[in-house]
Amino acid sequence: MSHTIDAVRSVLIETLELPQSPAELTADTALFGAIPELDSFGVVALVGALEDRFDITIDDDEFGAELFETVGSLAEFVDGKLAA
Repeated sequence: MSHTIDAVRSVLIETLELPQSPAELTADTALFGAIPELDSFGVVALVGALEDRFDITIDDDEFGAELFETVGSLAEFVDGKLAA
């Protein structure tokens, strides 16, 4: 997952224009509700960026608070999509 989490961190920083460095976003870093840039518009932009970066499709029924709970939960989800 280390490659995936690194790529997810990069997508988060680029898409949401976060001031953090990749090293500051650990697997335990809270996302939705903790990062102001990750509002409803940010979620849509982030999903699009993740779909483009990883060549995956995130269905509407896969959206949920748990998906965007932490950097780690998001990376695990992407890993699962890549393995499918």
